[in-house]
Amino acid sequence: MTEIALAVENLSFAYAAKKALDNVGFNVQSGECTILLGPNGAGKSTLFSLITRLYHAREGRIELCGFDIKKQSLQALAKLGVVFQQTTLDPDLSVTQNLRYHAALHGISRKAADKRIQEELERLNMFERRAEKVRQLNGGHKRRVEIARALLHKPSLLLLDEPTVGLDMPSRQAIVEHVHQLVKQQNLAVLWATHLIDEIAADDSLIVLHKGQVKAKGKLAEVLAASGAADAGAVFQQLAQERKP
Repeated sequence: MTEIALAVENLSFAYAAKKALDNVGFNVQSGECTILLGPNGAGKSTLFSLITRLYHAREGRIELCGFDIKKQSLQALAKLGVVFQQTTLDPDLSVTQNLRYHAALHGISRKAADKRIQEELERLNMFERRAEKVRQLNGGHKRRVEIARALLHKPSLLLLDEPTVGLDMPSRQAIVEHVHQLVKQQNLAVLWATHLIDEIAADDSLIVLHKGQVKAKGKLAEVLAASGAADAGAVFQQLAQERKP
């Protein structure tokens, strides 16, 4: 049965007098990859900061798997895995050490952690590099480790904040394919913030964010039909044109 992994209702946020999000609302379903598409400055990172509780939302409501992010923070955040745009791995620790540390923070036993670490790294073709220090890895391999780390505690929702920025095309494609496989195989819910059109699959859901407002949402085909655009690239081009004074 399809469940709502993330529910955002009437969410607004401002930096002093500048409004970053304005009455934002949408749902992300389990077993669904939802692409959060918008140009730089649209409010994507602010939205992620509110979902992860880095920022506190005074207006609106966020629920993770039915848990209110304000009133039931521990239960809500336990359902969440995150890959931020900037890497947060310790470069002087090995791949395994980074992952064991994360597992310990979630109260996972050493035995269970090592089993999950092996499973996730094998799925990402990274197990043979488990003893290498993170600083020895290239950008694409670091991203794979971060995705493995985010999945160790078996979250229901995975947030990806422009995870492929700066990577070469083969690395980007490998990560896009892997995440979409996870959605299908594990019934995982994914919210993927990006401005890269080729990361959107035909069966993805789409949220178009512009100047802090949701301009369109729904399955990709529905958004294209409503906007009159031929493809996701045309939708993005429309946004870019709207930004011009």
